[in-house]
Amino acid sequence: MTLPRIFPIRQSFPRPSVDDITARAEAELERVLPADRISDGAKIGVTVGSRGIANIAGITRAVVGYLKSRGASPFIIPAMGSHGGATAEGQAHLLAHYGVTEDGVGAPVHAAMETEHQGTTAEGVEVYLAKTAVEADGVVLLNRIKPHTDYKGPIESGLTKICAIGLGKLDGATEYHSRIFDIGLGDAIRSAAGLIVGSGKVVGGLAILENAYHDTADLVGVSTDGFFEQEAEILKTAFGLMGKLPLMELDVLYCQSLGKNISGAGMDTNIIGRGVYGYIPGTPWMEGLPAITRICLSDLTDESDGNSVGMGMAEYITRRFRDKIDHKVTNLNCMTANSPAGARMPIVLADDRELLEAGIKTSPRREDGPRVALIRDTLSLENVYLSEACLPLIEGREDIEIIEEPADPVFDDDGHLQLSF
Repeated sequence: MTLPRIFPIRQSFPRPSVDDITARAEAELERVLPADRISDGAKIGVTVGSRGIANIAGITRAVVGYLKSRGASPFIIPAMGSHGGATAEGQAHLLAHYGVTEDGVGAPVHAAMETEHQGTTAEGVEVYLAKTAVEADGVVLLNRIKPHTDYKGPIESGLTKICAIGLGKLDGATEYHSRIFDIGLGDAIRSAAGLIVGSGKVVGGLAILENAYHDTADLVGVSTDGFFEQEAEILKTAFGLMGKLPLMELDVLYCQSLGKNISGAGMDTNIIGRGVYGYIPGTPWMEGLPAITRICLSDLTDESDGNSVGMGMAEYITRRFRDKIDHKVTNLNCMTANSPAGARMPIVLADDRELLEAGIKTSPRREDGPRVALIRDTLSLENVYLSEACLPLIEGREDIEIIEEPADPVFDDDGHLQLSF
């Protein structure tokens, strides 16, 4: 078939940024951390998760430096539930991808999967805490706050989540996700984190906000007094910083890369308008999100180490994507999260050319041609390619700059698209 001509655009989003990460981190930690908890020799754990957070090594290094300046002995706790194959080595390896090593941040990484049971909440949630955190004098929660990919509420993905699921390791992640069918995941996480924060183990937190250009928009200290109310307010800001697709209705979305470093679901469901069970009109949290007929995945990021969770939200993948899948790691992550559909195998095609052909052929026919968007990933939405049929739909929009005129797509010798994102 003849593929539609495509053209590049550049989208504009709000772009606040932090000029001096170290100074901002130190000022915010000084504001919220109690002096009596960061004493000489105090062993303070700092949580770092598996997401591809911009400047995470530099931010972690700043937190470590501040704690050392107060006389503490900080260390890093890999806080990521079942990720990394639910092994200490796997989780340390994931952090090393981002430069979070002892040499990189100035503090040792204490990777271990053992937990200790902390009790049962009023909602009946069994709470687990990493043994490394239990043995510490305190924990500083460090994480990005953003909309969650699976549930909606006043608190979604951020400090509360890394407190419960991250520090809960496999035991905690399994317990909290198992509550999807009764009290819900969000309430289970909030309940577990409430017990942990209430125990006094957490000394405070540093929330990371990112803009749509995948850069640090702000760092905000969070004290344990009014902890959850503070996070809820920060989440409101995070919503306003998100990127988005240029159109709300697409026939085909080509995504160059899926990965755990991009989103916990591989692709951000807030961007694509799908959960692990596909697009379901009428689902409350999907209202106002894009409707996409077919999603095509070209590649799996190296940082994912074979974890292809989220591929079940797509219809088609390439052979190179398939060849990178580690089914053991993927299955463990999806079963722990109680979302086995995320590991379903899409149809496998030879290359990007076949990927686009299949997506277009199985989409509704339009007299003016198919509406296709091509993106690097759901975290990188400044630069996007659109098919020619989309041109009349975006002309005159102040938030979109058309970079070049439509032209035939270019493929390399292996049949993969040559795009400049």
